[in-house]
Amino acid sequence: MVGSWFLVLAGALLGLMLAAPVVLWWTWRGGDDVTPVEPAADSADVTVPPGAAAVLAVLRASAVLIGPDDVVVQASAAAHELGLVRGNRLVQDELAALVTRVRRDGTIRQTELSLTRGRFAAPQHLSARVAPLSRRLVLVLVEDRTRERRVESVRRDFVANVSHELKTPVGALSLLAEAVAQAADDPQAVHRFAGRMRVESQRLERLVQQVIELSRLQDDELLDEPSRVDVDTLVAAALDRSRTDADARDITLAGQTGTGLAVRGDPSQLQIALGNLVENAVTYSPEGSRVAVSVRGADSAVSITVTDQGIGIPESELDRIFERFYRVDPARASTTGGTGLGLSIVKHVAATHGGEVRVWSVERTGSSFTLSLPCWDVALTDEAALPAEPVIQTGRPPPARTEEALP
Repeated sequence: MVGSWFLVLAGALLGLMLAAPVVLWWTWRGGDDVTPVEPAADSADVTVPPGAAAVLAVLRASAVLIGPDDVVVQASAAAHELGLVRGNRLVQDELAALVTRVRRDGTIRQTELSLTRGRFAAPQHLSARVAPLSRRLVLVLVEDRTRERRVESVRRDFVANVSHELKTPVGALSLLAEAVAQAADDPQAVHRFAGRMRVESQRLERLVQQVIELSRLQDDELLDEPSRVDVDTLVAAALDRSRTDADARDITLAGQTGTGLAVRGDPSQLQIALGNLVENAVTYSPEGSRVAVSVRGADSAVSITVTDQGIGIPESELDRIFERFYRVDPARASTTGGTGLGLSIVKHVAATHGGEVRVWSVERTGSSFTLSLPCWDVALTDEAALPAEPVIQTGRPPPARTEEALP
């Protein structure tokens, strides 16, 4: 009789021992953001610290818990989305090797990784930190630093480009000042050098002003308090800005007026953006040609299109023309005084206004830039904002023929 009760008690204890890990597992799995991984047989008895799942669920970093034999016991949803875990194993060999070293000596380690998904995908830059959580558990935290790396690269290139662009007019002014000093007895030479100095100083002033404008816009944050901007006034101001240069080269400027349309935004920023488009059209158009600005209201947006009959842009260059300091023809830009910042400013103005900029161009035919902005009666919200990235169109006519709407 005693033997029978002993067997029953032993069986109950054995069942409790087998069920305890299962109960612990369901208790530990916690929130929806933490995804359990089917544990291997040799890791089923791993003791997980209480509350671990809750902590992993609120971490910004992708989290993975590694049990014995480098088996993944649990991983956050972010870790699966990042592609760190496949089945119950870590995908990255370098990360798995780091886990082995940490398990061996118990030292917290950190490393930088590069993860490539697919042949044509851009690499992801990751920062990984591996630390022992208990005698048998190792915690892996991985943060995606791709955006930070990209921002840092853009900032570094921006500083380098600004330094290079500033060096040209500053160096020219220095040389011209020396030439003026040496030609003090020659009034004609002094007059000629003074004119060159004025041109270089204007180029320097324009570059500094555009750098300031771009630094204000580069965050691409929507305007806090947009105001009503009359489109007809905007078009007239942009044309007046380039009228002197256009008249000097016998270029006809035509603008559509009397539309009565209005957009939401900052008047000064929009004048700069549209003025840059008209100025570029005049600069890169041949003498005796025509630059036209048309306006069209459709749905919830107003589209302002600037069309020229200029040299056009090669198709291979279209996806880069909105980059800072990028110029299709550097030799021509050096004679026209271009800074390579005008279109970049247009792109950022469109983004801060919840709009977009589109471009159509064919070499030796002309170009058409369209700035689309939300109408005045449309709320400017993140959900309603138009795409901020420039839209490239080639090989077919522009979306709106400006000649049809202009006198």
